[in-house]
Amino acid sequence: MKVPPEVVESRLERFMGVAAQAGLKLTHQRLVIYKELARTGEHPDAETLFRRVRKKVPTISRDTVYRTLWGLQELGLVETLGHPGRQVRFDANLDKHHHFVCTRCGKVEDVYAPEFDRLSPPGRVKKLGRVERIAVELRGVCADCAGKERVGRKGR
Repeated sequence: MKVPPEVVESRLERFMGVAAQAGLKLTHQRLVIYKELARTGEHPDAETLFRRVRKKVPTISRDTVYRTLWGLQELGLVETLGHPGRQVRFDANLDKHHHFVCTRCGKVEDVYAPEFDRLSPPGRVKKLGRVERIAVELRGVCADCAGKERVGRKGR
């Protein structure tokens, strides 16, 4: 899923502003990595980004992509999603949103739902620590996988 050009441009402006404020050099490699992430709504993992970026910068190393992504995350320019022990996915969309994750193919889609944005943690959570963000993750079977299941059943 492609992100509209004006949204990509806005993300790039934010990236350049935050990088300048943090004293981070805007290297060609960092810019290509961030642009690749900013232009997609697919929530790619680092390995997928590495393969895509390598088509544009054949000499880039896997380590550079990984270090850049984690650096972007530390600067608050991307968010990570996924469970510990599994592939971490990266998201340049910092607008308030949630996610639908297909339990069959792993596809992740953004979900904009004001009713989820209004959720507040139960009081007992205060004992655990300070909540900084609430993110809802919906899990189920995406329309593509559900369609394949229906076709598979018809063929039996």
